[in-house]
Amino acid sequence: MSETDRQPTEEVRQPDPPLPEESGLTLEEYLAMQQAIGQPTRFRILRTLVVNDELSAADLKAAVDVESHNFHYHLDELVDVGLVDKRQRRTADSQGFYTYYRPTEMGRGILEHGVEELMRREREFNDAYS
Repeated sequence: MSETDRQPTEEVRQPDPPLPEESGLTLEEYLAMQQAIGQPTRFRILRTLVVNDELSAADLKAAVDVESHNFHYHLDELVDVGLVDKRQRRTADSQGFYTYYRPTEMGRGILEHGVEELMRREREFNDAYS
């Protein structure tokens, strides 16, 4: 019997809606966040911020070791989707104004309970069977 000749025996069940009706964010916004950290440079930037809580753009760039034009593009993407907050010091010192970046709670959560959770589980699995 071919695949097209098969008769469905049951109706296909549909999943529940992914978000409650009163959700503060749309599904598209959540997916944009997930897509943003799916890029290796943005993933490294967010991980570095989570570990350090807050960094200046210069310190973050040095820690992640990315070309300047790429660095700011990726950092802006993380800010645009709401995974990173940006603040600028209001008063200049001898070196000028600094812009600081820190992960949002959503940024921390999507990192900790998303990709890093999968990596932790793999480590635990490997440890259990090594």
